[in-house]
Amino acid sequence: MALTRTLLVVLAGDAGSRLESLTARRAKPALPYGGTHRLIDFTLSHAANSGISDVWVVEQHHPLSVTEHLAGGRPWDLDRTRGGLLVLGPEPGEPLAGTAEALWRRAGAIRAHEPEVVLVAPAGAVYRMDFTDVVARHLAARAALTVVTTRRDGDLPRHGTVQVHEGRVTEYVSRPEHPRGDLAATGVLAFDPAALLAGLEDVRSARGADGLGDLGDHLLPALVGRGEAVEQRHQGYWAEVGTVEEYWRVHMDLLDRPPFDLDDPAWPVTTRVRRHGGARVLGAGQVADALLGPGSVVEGTVRRSVLGAGVRVAAGAEVIDSVLLDDVRVGPGAVVRRTVVDEGVRVRGRAEVGGAAEGDVVALVAAHAVVHPRKRVPAGGRYPE
Repeated sequence: MALTRTLLVVLAGDAGSRLESLTARRAKPALPYGGTHRLIDFTLSHAANSGISDVWVVEQHHPLSVTEHLAGGRPWDLDRTRGGLLVLGPEPGEPLAGTAEALWRRAGAIRAHEPEVVLVAPAGAVYRMDFTDVVARHLAARAALTVVTTRRDGDLPRHGTVQVHEGRVTEYVSRPEHPRGDLAATGVLAFDPAALLAGLEDVRSARGADGLGDLGDHLLPALVGRGEAVEQRHQGYWAEVGTVEEYWRVHMDLLDRPPFDLDDPAWPVTTRVRRHGGARVLGAGQVADALLGPGSVVEGTVRRSVLGAGVRVAAGAEVIDSVLLDDVRVGPGAVVRRTVVDEGVRVRGRAEVGGAAEGDVVALVAAHAVVHPRKRVPAGGRYPE
């Protein structure tokens, strides 16, 4: 159970611009994962499993795509008379803003809630974390800020990086051009509420009309610079989903080396359940090393791929090393390799999509597109272009 009165603020407003057409109609947290789940399910499930019952979801980009999936918080037992899930969407006319600006706009609500700890977490990562450990570390250290970190291989210029000495965070740099070391902030942060609100107000006073930006732009470096921040190291799997290639890779990880069991009864990753029948493999259909979403039908060949709900692969078709989202249709004799295919796409018979070589860049087909036989989408291609 949660150790104290903890308010979890889930930052679900990420536009996910590097995900290209995958986020043209949905927020990144609403992206499907594993044929059954959505990215936001991880943070909400960890909250439920950690005994945290006060959860605010802050939306900005395509808020309806997130709100619909949340279903009032019922899947995570957050549909409560007191506390539970609170969805904070953008107000009419409110311009899109960074994460610090979004928190500053809710400062009055946070103050009125009177939490002992404000826990902030992203909604676009695949991970498993017991938030009670983070809260316990934060309280034991009597810190203004606790930064959950993880070691990263590459891509550090896209993250906040930290330097640590004897458990204290001594430096925080947001998206460094030349990062020092390999220790990155995960985006999971624990704040002393008074320090958070005072820090936001200080940044607001200094920045004025320029806005507060993201948490890592000004607030976190300021708190770290005052010697008020400690580290909590995350040792397990952490995958930030920021690009098409990363989105494809977290699915291949799920097939090659599952980082954890989504159905672990001791720590389930819960999602909103939709009505579908079971998956079926018919006739000469062949499936190997794959995940089939509910209601999917395979009459062709599927290898090392993840199929969402309601996908149909016709006889003679091949789907290899690919991720197909809900309601995709692959026609007879079509071939889809090393590709992410968004929902509702129609790959007509004998069309070819993607490349077969190990190093080929992942191709992407936008939602509801129709790929005709005369059109070959090459490795790394984008359809429509």
